[in-house]
Formats: sequence, structure tokens, C-alpha cells
Amino acid sequence: MAVRIRLARHGRKKRPFYRIVVANSEAPRDGRFLEIVGTYDPMQEPAAVTIHHDRLQKWLDRGAQPSDTVRSLLAKHPAPATDTAAAAE
Repeated sequence: MAVRIRLARHGRKKRPFYRIVVANSEAPRDGRFLEIVGTYDPMQEPAAVTIHHDRLQKWLDRGAQPSDTVRSLLAKHPAPATDTAAAAE
């Protein structure tokens, strides 16, 4: 089973809202998925993107491949840097 990280469209006509989901590559676009790892709202200015980076990294470590669109969203919204030295102080 090939696993993909892709967008599932929700919202109403002319007002799209997307969930970033982990799904089997053979499942329909808005069909069955394994887990929701974020959301994307292109109707806001600027577009609102929320990503659960810990869940996303878990799936990337397991071999899930992001779609081109999700890859571009991840590049624009990278995971926050965790500085363990600053947290220890």
C-alpha cells in the first residue's frame, strides 16, 4: 500500500477548504484517509495553513510521499526549530 500525504477538499461551492490528510494512494480524493495532519484555507488573506508537524514527521518517517501541492505548502511553512539549549535554560 503506497501512502500519500495530500489535500482533501471540503467547504462549499466556490469556497474551498482543504484538509491535509494521509491516505492510501488508490483512495478517492475526498474518500477514506488514515489521519488528518493539518488544514489549508486558501480563501483567507494570507492563506491559513496549520500543520501538526509531529504527526506529519511520523508519516514521513514511515515512507509516506507528499503530493506536489503539499510539498510546496511544507516548504512555505517549515516546522519550527526546536532549540534544546534554549529550552534547558
